[in-house]
Amino acid sequence: MRILIVEDEVRLAATLGDLLHINGYTVDLCHDGETGLDNALSGIYDLVILDGMLPKMDGVGVLKNLRKEGNATPVLMLTARSDLSDRVAGLDAGADYYLTKPFEPKELLACLRALIRRQPQLQDPEAITFGDLCLDQGMFSLRCGGQSVQLSRKEYDLMELLLRNQRQVITKETLLLKVWGYESDAEDNNVEVYISFLRKKLQRLRSQVTIRTIRRVGYCVEMGAGEGA
Repeated sequence: MRILIVEDEVRLAATLGDLLHINGYTVDLCHDGETGLDNALSGIYDLVILDGMLPKMDGVGVLKNLRKEGNATPVLMLTARSDLSDRVAGLDAGADYYLTKPFEPKELLACLRALIRRQPQLQDPEAITFGDLCLDQGMFSLRCGGQSVQLSRKEYDLMELLLRNQRQVITKETLLLKVWGYESDAEDNNVEVYISFLRKKLQRLRSQVTIRTIRRVGYCVEMGAGEGA
């Protein structure tokens, strides 16, 4: 799961990033409202932690623009403003939760888990299935019948995206953004290498599921042969 932190206090943003990374999240940071909005609109994030007081565009402005564009990514507003009018303004702008500073790390993590549980696509936290495959989210493994293989983090993230969008073509650009991140210098070749790793593991499992290449576009999972190039 990838989370965007929009926080102008650089040290606090780094501390939050470390906390979330330790707890298994992939995290990107930015420190002003305009950059935060641009990143959030990319569609690669599962959740946004948004400060209320930001340079260039405040948190409420970011939220209003995000929702105006039809982006429904859950947003946890994190701010020092605790007045009722400020909380109402944040919630009315589209925040899903409002947490005031200072806060306890355990409380923040609990809020994130609550927001994640609300997302329909994440209701089954244990496994994703397709055909004879089962992707175990707790063990980072891929199972078929009585056999299983361990996946690296990027292999897992790629397979999760493909399986959550069964039979739909996922572009290389989307895979790069979701798995490597908005500011990564990774290229198409990185995706191709990891898709090759996944195909070898599917062959090792003797699964009927294949990863199909749609030339010049991207990939999709399907039953039966048809890997392409």
